[in-house]
Amino acid sequence: MSHTLRIALAQFDFPVGAVKQNAERIAAMIAEARDEYGADVVLFPELALSGYPPEDLLLRPSFLRDCAAAIETVAVAATGVVAVVGWPQAAGSVVYNAASVLRDGAIAQTYRKRELPNYAVFDERRYFDVDPDREDCVFDVKGVPVGLIICEDLWFAEPIASTVRNGAQIVLVPNASPFERDKHAQRDALLSQRANESGAAIAYLNVVGGQDALVFDGASVVADGDGTVHPAAAAFTDQWLVVDYDAEARRFAPVQWIDDGDESRDALAWRAIVRGIRDYCGKNGFRQTWLGLSGGIDSSMVLALAVDALGADNVTAVRMPSRYTADLSNDLAEEQCVALGVKMITVPIEKPFQGYLDALSEVFAGHAVDVTEENLQSRTRGAMLMALSNKLGGLLLTTGNKSEYAVGYATIYGDMCGGYAPIKDLYKTEVFALSRWRNTVGGAPVIPPAVISRPPTAELRENQKDEDSLPPYDVLDAILLRHVDQEQSRDEIVRAGFDAATVDRVLKLVRISEWKRHQAAPGPKVSRRAFGRERRYPITSGYSA
Repeated sequence: MSHTLRIALAQFDFPVGAVKQNAERIAAMIAEARDEYGADVVLFPELALSGYPPEDLLLRPSFLRDCAAAIETVAVAATGVVAVVGWPQAAGSVVYNAASVLRDGAIAQTYRKRELPNYAVFDERRYFDVDPDREDCVFDVKGVPVGLIICEDLWFAEPIASTVRNGAQIVLVPNASPFERDKHAQRDALLSQRANESGAAIAYLNVVGGQDALVFDGASVVADGDGTVHPAAAAFTDQWLVVDYDAEARRFAPVQWIDDGDESRDALAWRAIVRGIRDYCGKNGFRQTWLGLSGGIDSSMVLALAVDALGADNVTAVRMPSRYTADLSNDLAEEQCVALGVKMITVPIEKPFQGYLDALSEVFAGHAVDVTEENLQSRTRGAMLMALSNKLGGLLLTTGNKSEYAVGYATIYGDMCGGYAPIKDLYKTEVFALSRWRNTVGGAPVIPPAVISRPPTAELRENQKDEDSLPPYDVLDAILLRHVDQEQSRDEIVRAGFDAATVDRVLKLVRISEWKRHQAAPGPKVSRRAFGRERRYPITSGYSA
């Protein structure tokens, strides 16, 4: 007689630090999995109780005590179903990234993560220890031996192999794996490989939601014992995923599983940023957002993203023309706001800008006009936008892209003002590509085509174009991709065919702009190497290769 297990996977957002609220939700969800879905096992994501990543909250004894108390209260709810819940377990002076098996109202077993990632955005060795006396976790559910490993453990062959040697036929893997482009294919190949190596079926659950600069995509997946990987669950979507596992065939059958309708690179990147904006605002108590709308591609794209994330009623665009602003820029900004139903206000900057010039005229006497006056315009706009945010409430979104942040083509305390930077991890060429993609879905264009087709300009002096100050964006971004994302050296980039003088110029701009990036607002990570916690270079450095 074959055994069938019904497994419920809780692909939901569990906010960082909300221990009491998370515990209450998890307890209620255990009952829901049992009563609504008839689950035999319910799996929650990695560190669901504390949220991921809790960072230096893990250094606070009171936080760890609260987590320990919370897991005990959650365990009481685990009756009539087996629940697996991730939490930070303190044991004396050490802390483990743990997941506990809860059944019959108590903690039955606790597994401690074996492989601690300490690269890219991960700092787990700062906070967690590896238990030298660790044991594999295998537990019986309806006669089926079920194993448990956590996230990074899956990327190494031994944890799952050892778990299977100890009897596991199916392995549950709770995860907190942030989104980045092109990661799904790599993950699916790994799942297939591990299932083929071990013969075990794998249920891979990933958390969903935005947390500061990270966005977790969910996109949970199951793999049969023969290595067949099923379609991933819809990314960036909170949902119950329910599967039946046939122990004899070692295969999964979906009971409730919404697949992803569009897993294209552009669709996933857009949805990652939308989710990042929505969760950053929601979790930090912002209902309204502001942004300066110039009629250029960057601010137009941020406006479209904000509307998708929050709704048009919660976004206000501010048009701030100067003596250098083209009529076309004003017209395009208005056109987009009308099309999206966004409120737009106009606040000219001529008077305050001239006030700065007048106040500084005596000190500046004898000095030629240069980039200082350009930056003053940007800083005038930044001060006015921050004033609107302060006075009327709401979060200011800043509109700089990764190309600008990389080479410092952004004004500190000017257009870098704001609390969240939605396109901070998109190069300019990616902004154009993603804007074109967005205009192909959902009916009428959300970004005026004329915005996409016009040459980029900061409009801080007469007839200014970005390419007056920078290499063409297709060249600039290709160099930046190699240097920032792929960590290639100057000589490697030159050998790839790029002009040596251009490479030297770009890499110098990257080096001398580090101080600006250290002060930049957070923004959602979508690439392999985002500015911020994933790329931490010294401001002061004598290394130039």
